[in-house]
Amino acid sequence: MTIDEKDLLNSILDSLARIEYIKPEELPNIDLYMDQVTTFMDAQLSVSKRHPEDKILTKTMINNYAKNNLLPPPVKKKYSKEHLLALIFIYYFKNILSIGDIQAILNPLTDKYFASDLNFNLEDIYSEVFRLEESEILNMQKDLTRKYQTSQQTFSELPEAEQEELQRFSFICMLSFDVYLKKQLIEKLIDARLAGNSAPPETSSKKK
Repeated sequence: MTIDEKDLLNSILDSLARIEYIKPEELPNIDLYMDQVTTFMDAQLSVSKRHPEDKILTKTMINNYAKNNLLPPPVKKKYSKEHLLALIFIYYFKNILSIGDIQAILNPLTDKYFASDLNFNLEDIYSEVFRLEESEILNMQKDLTRKYQTSQQTFSELPEAEQEELQRFSFICMLSFDVYLKKQLIEKLIDARLAGNSAPPETSSKKK
């Protein structure tokens, strides 16, 4: 492993340590207009941008989410704290899942818990899920280090000049395969849920 490669790995691990989610207490307690929503999301999630000019959320995205029933419509052109929570979930899901899959995951939650009179609401779900973030990042750092060390043992028979590029390719392949498998698992969980919901009810003859 060259000095540059060590620096690259350390940089990746450090960037993971700096990842933070939007905490519920950081969400505005007042309803926001669309421009305020995009400004808030861009400021809070800017660390996840690949390029400085990238947009976290745009007006077109929000309109499309509402059009595709991913996001409940605003009330008098204003978006509540729960709208922001739904948008945060969408932001993370959209990088790996289709619109249809996101609908299958989110719609049952928004139908039941969005602007609900129940004691349990969308904010409670968000808090429960994202509080696991710290332990997951620690686990991911360990896993990345292990994968990186494994990749550095590949193509050892080749000249050093060729090794570096191919070993980096090995690392990318290992990470990509990990994402592929997890995406497959998520899709199977979604399909299983949809199949369960679409099962026909028992007929009276079966009950007898």
